[in-house]
Amino acid sequence: MDGQKRAGALPYALRIYRQPAARRRNRFQRIAPDKERKTTAMPAWRQEAGDHECPLDLPEPGFTPVADNYEGKKFNSPNDAVQRSNGDLFFTDPPYGLEKRANDPAREIPFQGVYKVNGKGQVTLLTDSISRPNGIALTPDEKTLIVANSDPEKAIWYTFDLGSRDSLVNPGILMDVTGEVSQAPGLPDGLKIDSEGTIFASGPGGIWVFGKDRKLLGKIKVEGVASNCALDEKTSTLYITADSLILRVKM
Repeated sequence: MDGQKRAGALPYALRIYRQPAARRRNRFQRIAPDKERKTTAMPAWRQEAGDHECPLDLPEPGFTPVADNYEGKKFNSPNDAVQRSNGDLFFTDPPYGLEKRANDPAREIPFQGVYKVNGKGQVTLLTDSISRPNGIALTPDEKTLIVANSDPEKAIWYTFDLGSRDSLVNPGILMDVTGEVSQAPGLPDGLKIDSEGTIFASGPGGIWVFGKDRKLLGKIKVEGVASNCALDEKTSTLYITADSLILRVKM
């Protein structure tokens, strides 16, 4: 589909990246670039995480699976991921990519997990106690994991320190915004942390910004439901997805 020169038209050409098939599930929705500028992608209509053997400036739909099951059972629909400097990938697995979500008869894993997959493809379950794990991020020192829970009844950003063999210890709450769900659209979803430890987290009403001391600094209000955000390499620009919009915030 090409952008045409008319009022409201996009000033560039568009092309289809990938067509989702009817019953293909279990890959991630977000793209997490590694040091070689390849990507790890998790389309929710698939049931695996995969490496895209292509640069970010020339994306192609082909990829090599990294992980597609836990103990022989297919993932629900891997959603979001963050990569540690040693190559380990931490990811969430809510039921959003399943046709009937948590009640889908084809579902093989009876819980929503947070996992780690290492460079050898070994998958470790870190926790199965979060009702709707979604966005996930690591602090700059790679000692703490933050997980967004997109459950309207438990709209919470959870924190976990990484203990021995990456066990999750010292569980805590960055913030509970369950009371905000009825006041503004959106739930805790995708989040990013800059090199200074500032947290940018999509949630009710827009992007919630927390300092490195984990205290709320303020909010960036947006129209619609803010679902994810990303920082450029210089952390001078924040990009936000909100319904059909892609927004840019100069900082």
